[in-house]
Amino acid sequence: MDQSNYTSLHGFILLGFSDHPKLEVVLSGVVTIFYLITLVGNTAIILASLLDSRLHTPMYFFLRNLSLLDLCFTTSIIPQMMVNLWGPDKTISYVGCVIQLYVYMWLGSIECLLLAVMSYDRFTAICKPLHYLIIMNPHLCLKMILMVWSISLANSVVLCTLTLNLPRCGNKLLDHFLCELPAMVKIACIDTTTVEMSVFALGIVIVLTPLSLILISYGYIAKAVLRMKSKAGQRKAINTCGSHLTVVSIFYGTIIYMYLQPGNSASKDQGKFLTLFYTIVTPSLNPLIYTLRNKDMKDALKKMVRNQLI
Repeated sequence: MDQSNYTSLHGFILLGFSDHPKLEVVLSGVVTIFYLITLVGNTAIILASLLDSRLHTPMYFFLRNLSLLDLCFTTSIIPQMMVNLWGPDKTISYVGCVIQLYVYMWLGSIECLLLAVMSYDRFTAICKPLHYLIIMNPHLCLKMILMVWSISLANSVVLCTLTLNLPRCGNKLLDHFLCELPAMVKIACIDTTTVEMSVFALGIVIVLTPLSLILISYGYIAKAVLRMKSKAGQRKAINTCGSHLTVVSIFYGTIIYMYLQPGNSASKDQGKFLTLFYTIVTPSLNPLIYTLRNKDMKDALKKMVRNQLI
């Protein structure tokens, strides 16, 4: 059999943390716990914001999208990862790897852009409160969400297709626990400078452009908050924006460190742990951050629980 066709027929071996078998046992438990928190927390936010009419606002519309995104993102990775952690089988089929690669890149790109859209929503609410509901009307909100999902899909198709077209000369060992783009590029058997430059260029567009817009939005928000004469108004604005800023800091801090640094500046295990944090921990933190700092969301969750118990 032609060795170059091996990966197409039999898929890949995900090495993950296989050189640390004891660590795999610990990680399987940790990942299970965080996955359950992600499922329960994000599902609760979606249901509470749909069932409570007070939360039918643009802010919670975008928050529902973030929760749905986190559910899809973790579910596209964790089931396969758990199979590899629990047993000796470390393989993933070629088709499964391709699907995971496209979906992982697509959903990761969406979160970058969605957080920028959410910052614009907060900017409008605080800097233009009298015109907020006119500007952030349902038609515009839906159009912004469709734009975010479409741009992210285009980014995923371009980068993942470029990566999959690289010849691998039979290489099937992926030094990761998922089919991630940098890991796929590393097993190519030709010079990958062009693809790496394309990834970096689109990374600038998808990661740093939204981050710049977020920082500009919060610059205007900070000015508006400082001008407020009411201390109660200031506290409300800070509480509303604090949750979003916390999520932005965690998400972008990890992503920039992972993808926008020189290729050899981090150890391979460090890169895996950062990916683990970004894909497993962050989606479980988002619902906690938004509920613990948000009185309306806490009230909606309590109301939903009471209705279920009655």
